[in-house]
Amino acid sequence: MADEAKREELLKRLADGVWKFEEEEVVAAANEVLAANLDAYDAIINGLAKGMEEAGRLWEEEEYFVPELLLCADALYAGLDILRPHVKIEDKAKSKGVVVIGTVQGDVHDIGKNLVKMMFEVAGFEVHDLGKDVELEKFVEEQLKTNAALVCLSAMMTTSMLGMERVIKMIRERNPNVRIMIGGAPVTQEIVSKFGADATADNASNALKEALRMVSSLRTMQ
Repeated sequence: MADEAKREELLKRLADGVWKFEEEEVVAAANEVLAANLDAYDAIINGLAKGMEEAGRLWEEEEYFVPELLLCADALYAGLDILRPHVKIEDKAKSKGVVVIGTVQGDVHDIGKNLVKMMFEVAGFEVHDLGKDVELEKFVEEQLKTNAALVCLSAMMTTSMLGMERVIKMIRERNPNVRIMIGGAPVTQEIVSKFGADATADNASNALKEALRMVSSLRTMQ
């Protein structure tokens, strides 16, 4: 029980350290995880990632803004740098799949996209981030090059959102089995159906859950 109590304490310190952007505390807790021979992968998923989820919630509620999110990200990656080299081989082999992500052409908003990207990276996806204001054809090219199981398109404006439909059509023509998630302020479930996407998510945590579900179903099909 002592080990479990220590684990819970360190997971909470990691999570709190991320969303409170206490980088030194995250580094200290991550090193204590290793010193106590606790599971590094568990610390990443149930410690660091939980903290980033909370940061995302605070951002959505407009309690946090860009500067705070950047500080949270710094704390997150400080912990990842320490813990990642100690993830067991079998956990590394749990790579959830390859994801292509980007904000579509005509849109330079990328905070939400970056939050989703971080959650994917922490969870073990191999992420190819195309950035913002991405030419529509680039999504298709990158999916074909990487054989990504999942493509994530982001747009915060109604005008740029229309480009998503074209990207989805182009990808479907070349590879109908690819899973496509779209997100951003104007995206609704109705838009998902109209554009022919597979899912949307209203926050980074739900995006991760949807991604895991879709990639899992794709593997079952194969």
